[in-house]
Amino acid sequence: MERPVTRGSGGVVAAESGFVNVPNAVTLVRTVVSVGLAVPAIVQESMWLAVAAYLVYWVGDMLDGMTARWLGQETRAGAVFDIVSDRACTSLCAAALIVLLPGMALPVGIFLAQFMVVDCMLSLAFLCWPISSPNYFYEVHRGVYRWNWSPPAKALNTGGLVVLVLVSPTPLWPALFAVAVAAVKVASLVAVGRLLADESARA
Repeated sequence: MERPVTRGSGGVVAAESGFVNVPNAVTLVRTVVSVGLAVPAIVQESMWLAVAAYLVYWVGDMLDGMTARWLGQETRAGAVFDIVSDRACTSLCAAALIVLLPGMALPVGIFLAQFMVVDCMLSLAFLCWPISSPNYFYEVHRGVYRWNWSPPAKALNTGGLVVLVLVSPTPLWPALFAVAVAAVKVASLVAVGRLLADESARA
């Protein structure tokens, strides 16, 4: 059983006694369906299946978070499950994009490296503080929250690249966008590292 943690804005998340709840079920279903669409999208080189996989991933990702908040079932285990599931969906959806649009391999590759490593570490950093998920990181560092988990940042950080890859006539603009996002993520991770070092020095 986990100790109670601050949800944010003064709220408290009840101690967790299990992993089975509605938001985690939504995360599981959206991950299985998205992956189930992305794999045949790669094999059959189907843009429609790739788009469907992304839509299931994005809609499901919004739905599991909203469900957790509505039902008061936000848990740290659920947040980690969501973060890991995002990587499963994104890696296969991005692989489908590379197969379908090989000329966009560079920007998609830059994004994948950033998302799978840098953003993963950044997203899991919330575990170093008594908050329930990255959605409440403003309790720790408002700038890092604003750059990464505010609603506009969330939409831009993932959806922005996919839209650019689909509409840009050249890989240049998506690649520049991917590099810019990666720079923000690295800067955010450095800020978090410094914050942890400062807290450790004061302890």
